[in-house]
Amino acid sequence: MNTFDDRVAIVTGAGSGIGRATARAFASQGARVVVSDLDEHKASETARLITHDGGSAIAVRTDVSVPEDCAALVQRTLEHYGRLDCACNNAGIGGPSAPVADLSVADWQQVISVNLSGVFYCMKYEIPAMLRSGGGAIVNMSSILGSVGFAGASAYVAAKHGLLGLTKNAALEYATQHIRVNAVGPAFIRTPLITGLEDSVLPLHPIGRLGSPEEVADLVLFLSSAPAGFITGSYYPIDGGYLAR
Repeated sequence: MNTFDDRVAIVTGAGSGIGRATARAFASQGARVVVSDLDEHKASETARLITHDGGSAIAVRTDVSVPEDCAALVQRTLEHYGRLDCACNNAGIGGPSAPVADLSVADWQQVISVNLSGVFYCMKYEIPAMLRSGGGAIVNMSSILGSVGFAGASAYVAAKHGLLGLTKNAALEYATQHIRVNAVGPAFIRTPLITGLEDSVLPLHPIGRLGSPEEVADLVLFLSSAPAGFITGSYYPIDGGYLAR
């Protein structure tokens, strides 16, 4: 029996990178997957890859910075699959690099609206759906920059720090209702988000390489699984030693 047989999972930002790897990993373990992304074409491609491998998936275009889109995503999940058990709130953007005083208000607001408010909006609608199913597991995608700074990335760093606080609070509020909420903190992973930066960030990882999306997906699946049943409100870096320096 696969780990997630009879379970339904939402993965946001699943059109590429970590999100796509996570969606495919859930499906490989028996979950029915709702593939969410701002780019409808990329979401559909991820869903096609899953169904080609024998899994079950639907694609839903979602702008997580829009509360109504997040509500519609969960409603579509319930209409199609009838329940929600797992969610990986992975959608995020990097934003421009600039010192605090030079970062535009619009750029600040965009990064916060996607990377922090978007996770709040998703959980706001995911949690009631999970309560209907008797509980569930949520994994929010933070970053190593949820615990340290990085010059030129103030909005991203602030959002990922805030995401850890949001994760802890939700975990406390719903622990007795069988909903677990944790966060994962990848270092630099070989995804489209860091295209062009690979050579400059690789030396930051003592392990001597960048991480893969599949490695992050494996951690997400563990935290979503029954063997992680006593784990909630926690933050798990997956960083090749980045934070040990």
